[in-house]
Formats: sequence, structure tokens, C-alpha cells
Amino acid sequence: MSWFTATATWPFWVALLLILGIAVLEGIGLLLAVSPSNALDAWLPDFDDAEWLGRVLGWLHLGRLPSLVLLLLFLTGFALFGFALQHLLLTLTGHALPAVIASLFALPAGLAGTRSLGGVLVHVLPRDESSAVSDQSFVGRSAIISAGHARRGLAAQARVKDQHGRTHYLMVEPDLEEQPLAEGSEVLLVSKPGSFYRGIPHPHPTQPSDTTSH
Repeated sequence: MSWFTATATWPFWVALLLILGIAVLEGIGLLLAVSPSNALDAWLPDFDDAEWLGRVLGWLHLGRLPSLVLLLLFLTGFALFGFALQHLLLTLTGHALPAVIASLFALPAGLAGTRSLGGVLVHVLPRDESSAVSDQSFVGRSAIISAGHARRGLAAQARVKDQHGRTHYLMVEPDLEEQPLAEGSEVLLVSKPGSFYRGIPHPHPTQPSDTTSH
């Protein structure tokens, strides 16, 4: 049908392309042993549940499901509702809504879909995969700088295992300005004063340098 290529449906095509792009990104990350979803979660700031934004994000299950999963749910609901709305109007009236107006109608549908489907996934997925691990639980754990060289003010990606043996990717910067952390080095996470963790060279490293690991 011509409405599939009409300008009235372009926001929903963009949403579908984003879904495809995220899937490709996750696939590449799987091949490289890097999790874009965990990296994004590590970059996101902590939201106060007492503030309206924190309450909204909590309502959408942020913290109980990976942020990329929630984004995929939103984009899916947004695109499906938008296509269905434009198709219905075109069938009944012979005219579709302008793309911007149709998008405004599709936004609540995307949020509602994220809320409802996210609630299902929270209960369906294994608990140690879907429930959030406390940020502070990583303090005191050993991590490997897996991408980049960390300097004060310039964090690098590090991988660390939680108490369930699951690998997470965090952003780490040196606790001491004069002690940069090289890629492949083992560090000890000592604090999390903000969005990034602070680390020091591990005083008793448990494995040799891994400069090629990502």
C-alpha cells in the first residue's frame, strides 16, 4: 500500500530502523563480548525516586530491566500503534494524519506498551537477569579495564562480575589523579561518588594483564 511509503508514516519507519540498529549493535556486542545495554546502564545517572522523573522511570521499570530492552519496547509500541492508526484513518476517511500529530498520539501508546510488556518481562525473565544489582555491591570487587585508558575526568569501560557470576560493564576513573588505569589492567573498585566508579590498581591482582580483552 502507498501509505507505507507516505510521509505520514516516516516517524514509525524511523522507529523500526532504530529497532533494527539496536539489534545489530547487540549482535556485534555479543561477538566482541561487550554489552551495549550494560554500558548504557552504566552511563545513565541515578534518578531519585522522590523526583517526578525518577517516579516515571520507575513506573516504566527502569532499574528492573535493561534500558535498551525498555527502549525496544517503547519503539515497538510506538511504531505499531502509529502504523495501525494511520492505516485505520486511511481506510475509513481516505486521509491520514500529519506525521507529527500521529506521533503525538503514538507516544502514550508507546509508554503504555513499555509499562505493560515490561511488567510481563520482569516476571518472566529469570530473577538474577531481570532484577537490578545494587550499584554499591560492586564496590570492593575486582574489575578489568576492558576499553580505553582511565584518567581522572576521563572514565574507561571496565568489566566486573556480580555475586551471581554475571558480567557487567561499568565506567571507571582513577581514585587518585596520579594513578591512571591502563587498558587490560586489574583494578579494585573503591567507591562510587557519582555516575562513575573510582578504582585503584589492584594491590593483589588475580590474573595477568589482559591488554587485548574487550
